[in-house]
Amino acid sequence: MTPSRPVRRGFTFLAFAGIAWGTTGAAVNIIYRSSDLGPMAISFWRFLAGATLLLPLWALRSSRKAPRTPQPAGRRVLLLAGTGVGLAVFQTAYLAAIQDTGLAVGTIVTLGAAPVFTAAGGRLFLGEHVGRGGLLAIAGALVGLVVLVLGNQPGVVRPLGVGMALLSAAGYAVSNLLGRWTGRDGTGEDPFTLTVWSFLIGAVVMLPLAWSEGLIPLTPHLAKVALLMLYVATVTTALAYPLYFAGVAVVRAATASMMMLLEPVTAAILAVVLLSEDLTTATVAGTVVLLTAVAGLAFAESRLKAA
Repeated sequence: MTPSRPVRRGFTFLAFAGIAWGTTGAAVNIIYRSSDLGPMAISFWRFLAGATLLLPLWALRSSRKAPRTPQPAGRRVLLLAGTGVGLAVFQTAYLAAIQDTGLAVGTIVTLGAAPVFTAAGGRLFLGEHVGRGGLLAIAGALVGLVVLVLGNQPGVVRPLGVGMALLSAAGYAVSNLLGRWTGRDGTGEDPFTLTVWSFLIGAVVMLPLAWSEGLIPLTPHLAKVALLMLYVATVTTALAYPLYFAGVAVVRAATASMMMLLEPVTAAILAVVLLSEDLTTATVAGTVVLLTAVAGLAFAESRLKAA
């Protein structure tokens, strides 16, 4: 059966978002090599620029949309603040991970661990069932992480970078779980509104840390750094996030999860081709096991929802 036009468009949106997000680490890695900007400053500018670019569109959408059922004030504050802080941890720790242990490993560990943490958190805090297939997928993801980290020679995969990647995955999981918790009774926040507020709160959270790290880069390549930051803020943030939300609105969640595997694949290819990073046998094996487990987790979720 041929997919409908909205579904085909959703696939296109998700593919664009996954590939665009896969280029974020490479762009930031070049910024690291061209300036003294650190992960906190880059996160601050990304949040601020992304929110600034999305605010006009958000205001236009809000004026045209029917009002949603309001949720309790305390729950809404917790959702917005928790998601903003969670995304700040997610993005900043990810940028620190790729700075320490490289683009390929940092991206693969972050994006491989994030759905595992989300599934585990959903079971522990929200009572969601993952099923036998889900448990096997989580176990497989853990095996992939162990192969990736312990199977390499010392210095290839750095423990601090892996720790930052796991922290990043935890930040993503917190944001995801908060959205599920507040949206289970139909009073969750509109995804576009949640994105804008999260970016604004993330910018506020990151400002003092970015200020202490250094907001303005000291570099002879200022134009190059500015263009790369503009690319990160516009293409991988202000454009990719709305397209992702538009895609998941018409494509099954499990399918969307597997489409997002384009992100670590893109990052790994760029790491080798553009940044001359080495992919060892252990890295490739751990990556294959990890991403296969994530695909299995998405498949298990689709079967649970269909039951």
